[in-house]
Amino acid sequence: MTDGSQHRYRTVWISDIHLGTRGCQAEPLLDFLRSVECDTMYLVGDVIDFWRMRRARYWPQSHNDVIQKLLRKARKGTRVILTPGNHDDMLRGYVDHEFGHILVVGDAIHVLADGRRLLVIHGDQFDSVVARAPWLGHLGTHANAASQLVNQWFNWGRLKLGYPYWSLSGYLKHKVKHRGQFIANYEKALVEEARRRGVDGVVCGHIHYPEQKILDGILYYNDGDWVDNRTALVEHHSGELELLRWPEAPAVRPMAEVISLVS
Repeated sequence: MTDGSQHRYRTVWISDIHLGTRGCQAEPLLDFLRSVECDTMYLVGDVIDFWRMRRARYWPQSHNDVIQKLLRKARKGTRVILTPGNHDDMLRGYVDHEFGHILVVGDAIHVLADGRRLLVIHGDQFDSVVARAPWLGHLGTHANAASQLVNQWFNWGRLKLGYPYWSLSGYLKHKVKHRGQFIANYEKALVEEARRRGVDGVVCGHIHYPEQKILDGILYYNDGDWVDNRTALVEHHSGELELLRWPEAPAVRPMAEVISLVS
């Protein structure tokens, strides 16, 4: 848990919360939401996992608390924008509508404090598996659900022994053969879309792999997820972006350091 102090940012991006599933880490997310204030918050898709909820009803109080906290932030003046993903794709039928002051958009262009422009999009449209064979995406969802169930028991044992949370399901995903090439192809497709749109970079989610880098002169940010990694992307009031792992220290160097390494 945090020390209760408030962190103020210009913008916050979170995605892949997967409310309605046992893998969702709602309580750490609530801790994060209580500890940060921002002018704008982007929910970059897969907030509620309607795919899984069609097959199994799971909705504990902590998941309801997350929704209520997001609605409360929107009511109190935070500009909250939701770009649906593949697991909450039913919301794509409500683009340009508001729900409790939360605006639903297909994608968005965010202007940083220093004037740079970023495309904000979930990213499933650029996942070749989801785009070309949706049934494989659903099959992967069921396999992931099984790994998350094992992950719960695994971490229950770790906590009993005094060890911190560690994502077994996330570790297994990263060990899958060809995953590295899949991620590289995904990143390249998003960067190409950002270039086509004439913007400086892209913020996405979908693949549960937090990252920030420069690819062919285009900024690429993946804000990660709240199943395996507990990560968020934040913009400081200077326009600098930082990838945070909650509640640990920042997981990735600020982009200013990344730029210094490649320049």
